[in-house]
This record gives sequence, structure tokens and C-alpha cells, in this order.
Amino acid sequence: MTSTALPAPVSQDRVRAIDWLRGIAVLFMVQTHSLALLTPELRRSAWTGRLLKVDGLVAPAFIFSAGFALALLMIRSAAGGVLGERVRRNLRRAGEVLLVATLVNWAWFPLLREPKWILRMDILQCVGVCLLLVLPVAAALATRPRVLAGLSFTLAMGVFVVAPFGEQVSGPWATLTNKSSFAPFPLLPWVGFAWLGTFAGALAGAWGRAVLARGLLALVALGIAGTLAADVLFALYPAHRFFVSNPSNSATRFAWVCAVLLALMWVEGRLPAGQAPSRARRFLEVFGTSSLSAYFFHEMLLFYRVGGVLSFDRFWRDRAGWGLYWVLTAALIVATWLLCLGWDRLERGVKSALQGLGQRLKARPALPQ
Repeated sequence: MTSTALPAPVSQDRVRAIDWLRGIAVLFMVQTHSLALLTPELRRSAWTGRLLKVDGLVAPAFIFSAGFALALLMIRSAAGGVLGERVRRNLRRAGEVLLVATLVNWAWFPLLREPKWILRMDILQCVGVCLLLVLPVAAALATRPRVLAGLSFTLAMGVFVVAPFGEQVSGPWATLTNKSSFAPFPLLPWVGFAWLGTFAGALAGAWGRAVLARGLLALVALGIAGTLAADVLFALYPAHRFFVSNPSNSATRFAWVCAVLLALMWVEGRLPAGQAPSRARRFLEVFGTSSLSAYFFHEMLLFYRVGGVLSFDRFWRDRAGWGLYWVLTAALIVATWLLCLGWDRLERGVKSALQGLGQRLKARPALPQ
């Protein structure tokens, strides 16, 4: 008697809400970094404190989205028989993230004189390393989404549980475990959000929107429970920074990220099928699909002084009241959006030209011997 293995489940449901989540995260990222333009007094105000609480969801949203997209695409690529090609594309993507991360570090630090700054773990370095950690696991288990989802959830919870101990680490390894000026975004606890994204992406890739929604609801409930257990969780560990590495703090963050994604999925589900996207949606999706470009361009516009003069920082740092701050933030968002559009068109034009050149070279008749 022989048995035939059942194919792994796969869903082709679109989840545009994940692009919207990234797009919203980009907008809040620009707003966060623009706080440097406020006067020092306003940066210490209660309103800035309230903004920073919301801004604390930006990094978790980015890292969660990265894990989500990777897992979803791995499962669908495996079902379509193109897993190897997808793995290569994701490796290139991780390389692009790390390359841009290095360029940004080069803008702020003397990499040629002090190459140690290449290893500085800021948000892009964290995202790139998270992608490299998740990729082999997602590729190996792409045909077994149930195992991928279970393992990803377990790894996420494990990271959040051990994160406070990372603050006890010293020496070179502290760059990966302990927040500092050299490591604003170490792997602990941030890689936990990548694994949670992988969990959610596996649900979406294998079983579609309905199962994804139930999984996100479960994460919201778990996050609320972790938030309510703040005192208990803080007392379990040696002295540590609660708002950096405590599991309760991480639980609050992923509960909010999942709740926002659920709300966006509800909005997406109410859109009529085949309806042309609105201008607001197209605007948001540019940032959602070009978040890496948006990060680079807004950083350069805001802080990098081309020729010593051209930057928002040069003219308005520490000088803006609330009214001017919001005007400048809006201007920075629009300028970043335009640069993302221009870069996308340039990139597509170059790729098209290279493809055409390759086809012409293949079509040329062979020279006679």
C-alpha cells in the first residue's frame, strides 16, 4: 500500500494591508526624525512625550512587516516551484538593506578611518540581519507552513523572554544584545518582531486572510495579557530598562502593531473588488513598497549637508515651533515621496534597458568560423 503526501496548503489572498502598515510606519518615521527640528524646550514637552509613545511602534512595524513578507513569499514560491529563485531574490534584498545601512553610516561616521562603524547596529542593520536569520528557516520550512508558524512563534516568545538578560552582556557581543549608542537596535528584542512577522506571514501564505485575522487577534490578546503583567514580568529579571527589553513592553508593542494591521485588513476587505486605488492609497503604497528608498532619502534630506548647506537640519534644527514643525514635516514627506517615485522610475528604466540589451545580444547572428 502506498501513500501520497498531501501538498502544503497555499493561499493567493492579497494582503495589501501589510504595504499600508509599512507606508504608515514610513510617515511616522519621518515625523519621529523631524523632532530634531523642534526647539529644545518643545522636545522636552508633554506633547513630544505623547508622540514618542506612538513613534515607538515604527521599528516593530518595519521588522514585523519584513518577516511577514518573507514568509508569505517563501510559501507561495515553494508552491509555485520557484523557491530557489525567491531565495536568491531575498538574499539580494537583504544585501541591499545592508548596503544602504552602510551608506547611511558612512554619511555620519568616518568608515574609511574607523571601519568599526560598519558594525554599528542601527535600524537598517537590524532589519538586514533579521532577514538573513529568518530566510534559511523560512526557506527550509516553506513546504511545511504549520511547522514554520509554530517554530516562528516559539522563537519570538523565546527572544522576548531572554531579552532583559541581554543587558548583562558586555564586550563585543553586547552589540547584538544590549542597546547603546553603538547599537540603537540590537537583535534583542527586535528579532522577536521579525519572528512574529514570520508567524503571521506563514498563516497568510498558507491559509489566507481569515486565518491570519484569527492569528492577529490571538497576538493582540497575548499582548494585552503581557501588558497587564508588567509588574510581575519586571520583577522576574535582574535590573534592566523596562521600556527597552522587558517582555511586557514588547507585548504592548506587538499588540498595537497587530491591532493596526487588523484594522487595515478590515478597511482592505471593504474596498470593492477591481476598484481603482484612490490618490491617498497610491501615495501610501509608494512608501509601503519603497520603504528602503524612503528611509535613505528622508535621512539625507533631513540631516546630510550636501556642500555644507543643503539640509533641513542646517536651516531649522532646534528652531521650529509646533506650527513650523508640522509644515516642515509635511514638506519632507512630499520631497521623500517625489524622490521615491523618481528612483523607482529610474530603476525600472535601467532594468528595462539592460533586459533589452541582453535580448539584442542573444539575437545577434553568430560570426562565421
